[in-house]
Amino acid sequence: MKTPNASLLSLIISFLSLMSWATSAHTHEDFLQCLSLHFPNSNSISKVIYTPYNSSYESILQSAIRLERFLPPAPIPKPLVIVTPLVESHIQAAIYCSKKHDMQIRIRSGGHDYEGLSYISYQAPFVIVDLVNFQSITIDVENSTAWVQAGATIGQLYYTIAQKSPTLGFSAGVCPTVGVGGHFSGGGYGMMSRNYGIAVDNIIDARLIDVNGRILDRKSMGEDLFWAIRGGGGASFGVIIAWHIKLLQVPETVSVFTVNRTLEQNATKIVHRWQYVSGKIDEKLLLRLFLRRANSSQDGGKETVQASFVSLYLGGVDTLLPLMEESFPELGLARSDCIEMSWIDSILYFASLSGEPHDVLLNRTSSVSGTYFKGKSDYVTEPISETGLESIWKRFLKYPEEMTEMQFSPYGGRLSEISESATPFPHRAGTLYSIHHGVVWTEAGKSALNRHIRGIRRFYSFMTPYVTKNPRSAYLNYRDLDVGVNNKGNTTSYEQASIWGLKYYGINFKRLVHVKSKVDPGNFFRNEQSIPPL
Repeated sequence: MKTPNASLLSLIISFLSLMSWATSAHTHEDFLQCLSLHFPNSNSISKVIYTPYNSSYESILQSAIRLERFLPPAPIPKPLVIVTPLVESHIQAAIYCSKKHDMQIRIRSGGHDYEGLSYISYQAPFVIVDLVNFQSITIDVENSTAWVQAGATIGQLYYTIAQKSPTLGFSAGVCPTVGVGGHFSGGGYGMMSRNYGIAVDNIIDARLIDVNGRILDRKSMGEDLFWAIRGGGGASFGVIIAWHIKLLQVPETVSVFTVNRTLEQNATKIVHRWQYVSGKIDEKLLLRLFLRRANSSQDGGKETVQASFVSLYLGGVDTLLPLMEESFPELGLARSDCIEMSWIDSILYFASLSGEPHDVLLNRTSSVSGTYFKGKSDYVTEPISETGLESIWKRFLKYPEEMTEMQFSPYGGRLSEISESATPFPHRAGTLYSIHHGVVWTEAGKSALNRHIRGIRRFYSFMTPYVTKNPRSAYLNYRDLDVGVNNKGNTTSYEQASIWGLKYYGINFKRLVHVKSKVDPGNFFRNEQSIPPL
C-alpha cells in the first residue's frame, strides 16, 4: 500500500503546485519578458532560466537540497523561476526584475541551510538565484590570499589551496559540500578556529551586488556593509558573488586523533574536565567532543553514552603527547591513538573520507537519501556540573527520539582575542563552547517528522538551565526558525526581530539593523530571519 499512497500524495502536490502556478502565470510571463529585455545576450536565457514547464526544472531545484525533509513529496512552496546565472549581469537582471514584479528572491550557493531558506519562501511568488556556476577559485601563493566565488564549496576551496601549496590552508567548516557564500557570511567555525579564528576573521574583501544592481567591493560598499556581511548573513544585504580571503600557514605535518570513552570508562568525569581544559589548552589544539548512544562493552551490551574526542593538532605527535599529558591526562591519550598526516588529509579525516583521493573534495553532492534531520544550537559560558551531565545522559538514553548527537565545539584561543563587535559574530571571550543538537531519523512521513521535531524541541527546553540566558544564544549557520521569525510581508518591527536577532548577534544586532536601513531601506532582500530595516 505504501507505493500507491506515496504516488497519490505526489500527484496531489503536483496538482496543487500547478494550480498555484496557473494563478501566477501573468507574473511569470512578465518576469520572463523582463529578464529577456535585461539579459546582455537573450540567446543565453535558455541556459540559465528554468520554470515548471522545463523538463529539467525539478532536477535543478532538487540538485542542491541537502535535507531530505525538503525533498518531494514534502509540500514545500516552489519557485516560479530558477535562475542559474553564468555572469554577474544575469544576477543584476534577476534582482531588477524581481523588484519590478514584487517577487521574493532566494540566493543559493550550497543548499545546506538548516531551514531551507536558500531555496524556500513561504511568501510566494519567489525566484531562486542559484550560484552553481560561480565556482571560480584563484590562489595567490606569493601573497597568501585567494578569491573564491560564492558558489564554490569549502571542499573545492580546500582542494584548490592544497594543489597550490602544502603549507597553506583556511579556517572554515568540516563538511566539504557546504557553499562558501552562506557559510562565510554566517561565521564559519572549523577545526583551526582556536588558532586562526573563524572564516569571517580572515576575509579581507568581497564582491556584492546590492539592491540597486551595483557591483561593490570593500572600498565602494564601505566598512559598515563590509562589517555586516562577515557574520551577519549576506542574504539580508545583497548577493555576495565572491570573497577575498587571507590564506593561513599550516605545518606540513598535523596530528589527528579520535578517542572514545563510555560512561563505564569514566566519560562523565572526563567530559566534566574537558570543559575546563578545551578552551585554555594550546590554541594549536582543538578538542571537539561528540556525544552519542552506544552499546556498552562492559555491561552486557546495555545502551550507554559514548563521548568521542575528535581532535586536530597543528604539529607532530612528539609535541602533542606531552602537551596532552600535562593539560588533559584524564583522557589517557596514547601514541597509538594519533595519526600524523598533511593538512589536506586531515580535511578528509574529519569529513569521514579518509583513504579517498583528494579530488573527492570536488564532489558537490551529498547523499541525503532516506535520512531526515533537524538541528539546533546553544552556547555555554559556565561548566556543567557532573550532576548536570548525569541528568543529560539520563535524558539522552531515555528519549532517543529527542536527540541523536550532541557536538561540543570549544572556543578560547584566537576566538577569545577578537572583540565581540569586530564582526557580527558575537560569541567570543567568555564562551566556553557551543553545542550543536541534532536528531536524525529514517522513517518517512509527517507523523515521524512531527514526532522528532517535537522531541528535539523538548530536549532543547530541557537544556535551558545549562546554557546561556538573556538571550539564549544561537549560531546563525545552524539556522533554527524555532528561535523566532519575521512577520510575513514587510512589517517586522525591530522589537519582534530582536527575539531571534539578539540570539544570533547579541550586541551587534542593532548595528546590523542600522546597516540594513541604509543599504536596503525597502527590505527587498528578506526572508523569515533576515535583518529588518528600521
